[in-house]
Amino acid sequence: MEGPDAVGGRAARPTLRQVAAEAGVSLKTASRVLNGHPHVSDATAARVRGAADALGFRLNRIARELRSGATSTSVGLIISDLANPFYSRIARGAERVLRASGLQLVTASTDEDSTQERSLVEELLERRVRALLVVPSGTDHAYLEPEHGRTPVVFLDRPPVRLAVDTVLVDNRAGARAGVAHLLRAGHRRIGFVGDLSRLATQRERMAGFADAMQAAGVLQWERYVRADSHDQATAARSTRDLLATDPAPTALFTSNNVNTAGALRALTGVPTPPALVGFDDFDLADVLGITVVGHEPEEMGRIAAERVVARLNGDDSPHRTVVLPTRIIPRGSGERAAADIR
Repeated sequence: MEGPDAVGGRAARPTLRQVAAEAGVSLKTASRVLNGHPHVSDATAARVRGAADALGFRLNRIARELRSGATSTSVGLIISDLANPFYSRIARGAERVLRASGLQLVTASTDEDSTQERSLVEELLERRVRALLVVPSGTDHAYLEPEHGRTPVVFLDRPPVRLAVDTVLVDNRAGARAGVAHLLRAGHRRIGFVGDLSRLATQRERMAGFADAMQAAGVLQWERYVRADSHDQATAARSTRDLLATDPAPTALFTSNNVNTAGALRALTGVPTPPALVGFDDFDLADVLGITVVGHEPEEMGRIAAERVVARLNGDDSPHRTVVLPTRIIPRGSGERAAADIR
């Protein structure tokens, strides 16, 4: 049977007043015990804590911090896709640094929706987070300007637009250029590109790196092998099958992120002589599958971003800076298939 304080079919959380009554002490004494204040006898403290445990009472730390005028110990991380392991690696790198400074990471996803991004930013700020880490989906971040000097904000993976804050990026253009050049050295000239959403800064930079390499090699009509706006595995698989149906078909593929690589691999299942393949971003089992990638360190990105947050919270008021992380080719077999060996 539901208790008198039940809400929506669930029992309401016990109150401090109920704890005090259960322990047979005043409300003030119960508060002092549970907030860790001294000068309460051991016996009384034990009685109050026992009552709190029995009732399942938990302190409302957010309410307490707001009443005292303090901010929370939380740092918000806004990413674009909770399902993408790339972002979990960023979170892991950031969390280790923040935890060591007594801060907690709270993560939310925009699903690449700019309206959702802004809504999440505002909600986290309303909750008085100490700082924000943002992987942006929007194309205008001037709305965060009023937070300058109040809440440290660091952007990751993609740069902010119309906002000057600390930023940590990957060298996307150079990485893509190197990945495509790796295929060109194996004799490939018909190289397909399976890319992410065209509006994303990372996509534009990787597309530019692809174009750099093809133009430097004197390859003509390379644009006919470009397929963009593949943001999930199913779309990437369709783009890959479309490329394979082109006449003449590409002898190699460059996929612009881990999701597109996974989609391409699904489309290549059962293909007798699959094209050579280089993917941007490393991923679990890529070594087992023998997939050549343009690798970088997402944990390092998260670590550096979190370190900038901690430094800002500790009074660092130096000019904002942009850190660009390098990439490297990790050859594992798929990107080393020579053009002459592919029919």
